[in-house]
Amino acid sequence: MSNATKLALEASLRNMLLHKPLDKITINDLTSDCGISRMSFYYHFKDIYDLVEWVCIEDGKRALQGKKTYDTWQEGMLQIFEAVLENKPFILNVYRSVNKEKIENYLYKLTYGLIADVVGEICAGTDVAEEDKAFVAEFYKYGFVGIILDWIDRGMKEDYKVIVNKIGIALHGNITNSIHNFERMKKN
Repeated sequence: MSNATKLALEASLRNMLLHKPLDKITINDLTSDCGISRMSFYYHFKDIYDLVEWVCIEDGKRALQGKKTYDTWQEGMLQIFEAVLENKPFILNVYRSVNKEKIENYLYKLTYGLIADVVGEICAGTDVAEEDKAFVAEFYKYGFVGIILDWIDRGMKEDYKVIVNKIGIALHGNITNSIHNFERMKKN
């Protein structure tokens, strides 16, 4: 029942975002639409923004299932773009009506998870320090998210497959080189 309530609230929120901005949607609107009490809402979420964050995280989990390796990271990036595009009204509404920070934080968490797994895989068998691995993942995370945010800001009109292909070309071998550079630095 608990997950069904969350999913009902998600569906209600997505539907309402097609007709009005997030900052005009109330908890009462959502609970009335779902036929649940306000207490049921507060049992699961502290406010609407908490619900938005949960929706984003769930979308991210679905988008990246099994695509967090060196060989599949581009598929993972494609799936991130696809998840954002599939939820275009939701993402644009949240992006424009609350503040960009909510979407940025969602994308940072999502892409960091993807990149950190790739970096971890590349570092297997090396003695690269954890903080250096994290630094490499953070560095590339900001580049990925910057590109995605620019795409969102321009209304998601460009073909995301072309963008991901360009990211792949620009990064070809660079994460591996970054790890090797940290490894060489440690030996010197």
